[in-house]
Amino acid sequence: MEAADQKSKILLVEDEESLAKGLEFNLRAEGFRVDWVSDGRKAMEAFTPGAYSLIILDIMLPYLDGFEVAEQIRKKDARVPILILTARSDTHDRIRGLELGADDYLVKPFHLQELLLRVKGMLKRSQWYGSQQAVPAVYRFGDNQVNFENLQCRAGKRQFQLTAHEAFLLKYLIENKGRAVSRKELLEKVWDMGSGVETRTVDNFIARLRKYFEPDPARPKYFKSIRGVGYLFDEEN
Repeated sequence: MEAADQKSKILLVEDEESLAKGLEFNLRAEGFRVDWVSDGRKAMEAFTPGAYSLIILDIMLPYLDGFEVAEQIRKKDARVPILILTARSDTHDRIRGLELGADDYLVKPFHLQELLLRVKGMLKRSQWYGSQQAVPAVYRFGDNQVNFENLQCRAGKRQFQLTAHEAFLLKYLIENKGRAVSRKELLEKVWDMGSGVETRTVDNFIARLRKYFEPDPARPKYFKSIRGVGYLFDEEN
C-alpha cells in the first residue's frame, strides 16, 4: 500500500487489547494516525465530526455497543466511513450494522491484509465527492431529489441524509443508468474488492436505496433486479 495521506486519521474502537494493539501497530506502519479507545462511551467522547477519516468499530463493546455507537455517529456525521468488526456469525447482526449506517463489515477472525485493503478502499471512496462529478450536484428522478454535495435527499415530503457510501453506490448506478450492472462490477468499482469476494453487502445496500426512494420497495421501479446479472437503475417510468 502507498503511504497513507497525512490527513487519514482512524478511530479504532476495540475492547480486545491484544487485537487492538496489533491493529494499531499495523495501521501506523501503513502511515495512518490512530486513536484507540476500548469502549463505546469513550468512542463517543473521542468522536467529533471531521476529526477522523474512518472509524473501525467492534460490535461487542462495554457501556455502549457498536450498534449504538454507529447510530450516534451517523446522527452527527453522515459521511465518515464506518467499518464494523464482529465475531458474530448471525447475518442479522451484520445487516443491522449496515442499516444503522456502517459502510462495510469484517467477521472475526480476519486476515490483516484484508482489513488493510478495506481501509484503503473506504478512504479512497470517501473522497469521491471532492472530485469532478459526471452526475449533476442535484439529481432528480421521479418524486426524489438527491444533493450529492451535502448528501441531503428528499423522497416526496420525507427528508433524510445518505451516507457517503450509499451516495457513492447511487452515483455509480446513475452514471450507468439503463445498463445492467453486475454484483462483480459493483464489488470492484464501488467496494474496491476483487471479484472473488462473496458478500451480501451489495444486496443490503440496494435494499436500503429501495427503502429510501421507491414508492413500493417490494416492487421496485427505479432499482431493478436483473436475474442472473445484477441491478439496473431506470428513471424512465
